[in-house]
Amino acid sequence: MVSHSAPGRAGIAYGLGAYLIWGFLPAYFKLLSAVLPSEVVAQRIIWSVAFLALLIAIKGSFPTLRAALANPSALRILAATALLIAANWLIYVWAIVNSHVLESSLGYFLNPLVNVAMGVVLLKERLGRAQMIAVALAAIGVTVLAIGAGSGLWISLSLAFTFATYGLLRKIAPVESLEGLSVETLILAPFALGYLWWLSHTGGLAFGADMGISLLLAAGGIVTAVPLLLFAAAARRMPYATLGLLQYLAPTLQFLLAVFAYGEPLTTAHLICFGFIWSGLAIFAVSGISDMRRRKLAVVD
Repeated sequence: MVSHSAPGRAGIAYGLGAYLIWGFLPAYFKLLSAVLPSEVVAQRIIWSVAFLALLIAIKGSFPTLRAALANPSALRILAATALLIAANWLIYVWAIVNSHVLESSLGYFLNPLVNVAMGVVLLKERLGRAQMIAVALAAIGVTVLAIGAGSGLWISLSLAFTFATYGLLRKIAPVESLEGLSVETLILAPFALGYLWWLSHTGGLAFGADMGISLLLAAGGIVTAVPLLLFAAAARRMPYATLGLLQYLAPTLQFLLAVFAYGEPLTTAHLICFGFIWSGLAIFAVSGISDMRRRKLAVVD
């Protein structure tokens, strides 16, 4: 007999896989510290196109991809999301190689609360009391950090807002995750190729100069696509509220790497800021679990 909880267990496994990969991404990009962040991102785009094309061929999804490319509305949205994800990647890689892993983790801790705030401002959603408290606590934390140690705050806010806006637009884009990411990377590919061509003619191209570095750059396509596909698989197999709780695993791992592996300074302002944000996230998470239980009870009744 197959257990009814098997899909849920599989979903948790896929979700853990996605967030563990995202959590340890700083260790991967630290290995590429000698490479220009802009080349890392350009190579990531090109190798993602190749890897995603292979996955689409295996799935037989070329008709769906062609339909997305022929949809003007989808293309307009995906052109915007392509720019957002490219900016997010560039800021993130630059931050990692320049020893701002702590600020990067803060950005992704802020992300779910920025999502809530954007829902209110842009989608006119109403906040519950717990959500208002969570957002207010995050705002206090950011203000404390801006006053006390704000030099890297732009990194955190840029990562949070670019990814939150990306997620908001992808939510309304009429495409699945694999085809959407494929279109985004195809849109970015000509610019990435042009930049890499320019680097090769100015002597600044790292790819090809060292076998180890070249292999790491080529692996960028796998590093990009695999966690996204694991996340999509998890989302189909488990409640989204439960999956939402797992999202804190990645920035937590990044925070631990920043402090204990890379020795980045953890100031008093950082501690106060993280304390406020973690408190807000705890309230946000408990509220989400309570809402999910109430909905289940309503369905049973």
